Amino acid sequence: MAKVTTRRRTMATLAAGGLGLLAWAVLPRLGGRDTLAAQEQAPDRRDFLVTLRKYEFSPTRIEVHQDDLVKITLRSEDIAHSFTIDEYRISKRVAPGGTTTFEFRADRAGTFPFYCNLTSDAGCKTMRGELVVHPR
Repeated sequence: MAKVTTRRRTMATLAAGGLGLLAWAVLPRLGGRDTLAAQEQAPDRRDFLVTLRKYEFSPTRIEVHQDDLVKITLRSEDIAHSFTIDEYRISKRVAPGGTTTFEFRADRAGTFPFYCNLTSDAGCKTMRGELVVHPR
């Protein structure tokens, strides 16, 4: 009988210790380096629809966080337009009444102007907006 009781105590102690070890390994340490590192490595994906019409972008301001994956769908509702961000080396054109979709990683914090770089219509020169990339 003493052997059975000792074995049960040993098994109970091992089980309790194993659960503690499992909890330590699986649950993030709140406020610790592991939690912060996981947040830094998991960028968000942000989707935007930008409408181009009557020499305007809508919206005129796009806000994301640094390292977000940004997906932009451009939709022209009239003539051909473009969407250009020099600092990110992005220049996309959309046909009259068409759509164009592209993605990029917002890897630099700051405020970056975007504009239409087409010269066929003088009104295109007035199309302006800004991409705001907030630091993490």
